[in-house]
Amino acid sequence: MIDDRPERDPVRYAEERQLTTQRHGRFSPAQWLRNAPAADYRRFLTAAIRRPGTVGAATPTSNAVASTVARVVPPHGEPVVVELGPGTGSLSVGIRDRLPAAGRHVGIELDESMVRHLRLRLPEMETVHGDARELRNTLPRLGIDSADVIVSSIPWSLLSDEEQRDLLRQCCRNLAPGGAFTAMTYLPMRHSPGGRRFRNHLETSFGEVVTQTTWRSVPPMLHYTCRHPIV
Repeated sequence: MIDDRPERDPVRYAEERQLTTQRHGRFSPAQWLRNAPAADYRRFLTAAIRRPGTVGAATPTSNAVASTVARVVPPHGEPVVVELGPGTGSLSVGIRDRLPAAGRHVGIELDESMVRHLRLRLPEMETVHGDARELRNTLPRLGIDSADVIVSSIPWSLLSDEEQRDLLRQCCRNLAPGGAFTAMTYLPMRHSPGGRRFRNHLETSFGEVVTQTTWRSVPPMLHYTCRHPIV
């Protein structure tokens, strides 16, 4: 028998499946993995293999995670959002959709192939090829005195104690008054030595540290939203 049904667009099909899941209030990890864009997985895994010490996640982040992260972005005015380690741009899309037209979105990415991908996928974001750990040098070069929001997707639990401490110090010093720093990690990683060190450094670097878990992710994602830096 010849199947004469029209070929199904895989991207459109994934979007429809996702909408159906959200509409009925159910979440299936297996379904989410099937629906995620294959191209993003290939790019992400290639980068992870090439730089195992700098890619801390096994998969690109879900739409639910991106939506949670984007809530810290002011929807009005001219906010400056700096994203550390945007990767395939999963979070960047959520930030873009929330950011007002007059806002500025800068992504600092270490992997060259990801930089090329981001510049094609999100031309409205200023993608900079650089190391997040050199924030003190990168922002002045871009003419940025301070950021209203710093979003971090880098693998904090893989950084050394001194690297964590130094980068958080840079983030604190480059936040505008009333600004927010947000980072995320896989929920199980909060109990790892690096995860515990990171939480301790957050507590001593900010006057306010709020946590939230996104369960609609594989694995669940723990978010830190921090304000009132102690510098």
